[in-house]
Amino acid sequence: MASMTKPSRHPVKQGRGMLLPEQEVVTMNHAASKVMETSQRKSFFSRLNLKALTPYGFLLPFLIIFSVFGVFPLLFSIFLSFHEWNPVEGLGAMNYVGLENYHIALTDPWLWRSLKNTLWLAITSGVAQHLVALPVAYILVSMSDRLRHWLTSAYFLPFITSTVAASLIFFNMYSPNSGIINQSLMALADSSLLGWAFSWLNDYQPIRWLDDASMVKPSIAIMVFWKYTGFNIVLYTTGLMTIPKEILEAARMDGANAWRRFWSISLPMIRPFIFFAVTMTIIGNLQLFEEPFVLTRGTGGTGQSGLTISMYLYKVGWEWLEMGTASAISWLLFILIAGCTAVQFFFFGKKGLGEQ
Repeated sequence: MASMTKPSRHPVKQGRGMLLPEQEVVTMNHAASKVMETSQRKSFFSRLNLKALTPYGFLLPFLIIFSVFGVFPLLFSIFLSFHEWNPVEGLGAMNYVGLENYHIALTDPWLWRSLKNTLWLAITSGVAQHLVALPVAYILVSMSDRLRHWLTSAYFLPFITSTVAASLIFFNMYSPNSGIINQSLMALADSSLLGWAFSWLNDYQPIRWLDDASMVKPSIAIMVFWKYTGFNIVLYTTGLMTIPKEILEAARMDGANAWRRFWSISLPMIRPFIFFAVTMTIIGNLQLFEEPFVLTRGTGGTGQSGLTISMYLYKVGWEWLEMGTASAISWLLFILIAGCTAVQFFFFGKKGLGEQ
């Protein structure tokens, strides 16, 4: 009889490291999923960091330049306005004086003289600019597109011309003996056709535009008017072009004449443009420097009649080397400009900013 062997209750032991086929497949799938999950996680975080840092990378050059040349000088000027400092002596010679620089500036009669001259130029040339620019823009809107484009380009040329170059041209034009302005006035006074109307000019020839204290400010104002009126013309023309033609046509059909349409429709609808133009004119005129500096050869003219507050600031800082007082004057000028802008906001209100 064949002998029977008792089957073992324990499976045959596998060798070390050996797995069943089913276990090997499961293990490989698990490992593959782990690898894929890890790679996906890494790629996700890589993309996340790259996307988050890329905008800052593009902004970094600007932020560095703006901080070095914008933020730091601003903060340093505030700090400097409370100190007495001569830059020739180095930073170690800086002494804290509190509000003394502001007191020196506010009690200096030349500050008030320069402020008076600056306000005179701002009002005279500024008002004239807008009184001429707005009607001219209203006329340009009614012209053909081709003619309007040519004229607006011509009016805008003085604004983009170098201020120093234009000032030198006007300096030669104002020459008492060889300047084209005096030569033209003398020709009109001596002409047989118009001499009766301009003969009185012979009593004032040659007109010393830049040497006579009473003529220095008008000479500067004429140049400022010539240079910046074109900018306001283009700005007002753009504003008038935004008015829907249907509104103007409906008003015309209702019997409103041209003046009534301009006063009741066009003018209120371009209030945001007027606000911007007047604000820019005030800020620009309060900062006048190149025009009076070149025309008066940096002296301020006879009797300092052409001295502006920016020229006074330049003299204090770079000629007298009183940087602390100059910084205080610059912040006083900032307060003046901010105050004028606040008055503009109050005068025009929210409607002046295009809000309802």
